[in-house]
Amino acid sequence: QLQLVESGGGLVQPGGSLRLSCVVSGSTSDYYEIAWFRQAPGAEREALSCISSDGQTTKYTGSAKGRFTISRDNAKNTVYLQMNSLSPEDTAVYYCAADLWGTSTVVKDMCEMRGQLMDYWGKGTLVTVSS
Repeated sequence: QLQLVESGGGLVQPGGSLRLSCVVSGSTSDYYEIAWFRQAPGAEREALSCISSDGQTTKYTGSAKGRFTISRDNAKNTVYLQMNSLSPEDTAVYYCAADLWGTSTVVKDMCEMRGQLMDYWGKGTLVTVSS
């Protein structure tokens, strides 16, 4: 069982930056990726980025590419999402989620942002971009 808690959201002006954190607690012997998603009011959930268990694989979707950076500190059980050049269109609740890939070392670099197939979710942190 894993528990995920996001933090770092808040109000930021257009053009500003925020760094979101996702702290993972609990225990598992599985390798797992962490992915970030967001959901704006009235919109569907959108995948943003993922990072593999060993941190060697990262992926970004179009909304995040070039502006967001994902990183992972396994010593602190924390995954970060650095968001730059924010615009009002980035206003949303941001979620982190974990996808367990098993115990084989061949999956330690897996990262797929599988949406509804993710195994654990945090409760989200609200990011509001407004002047």
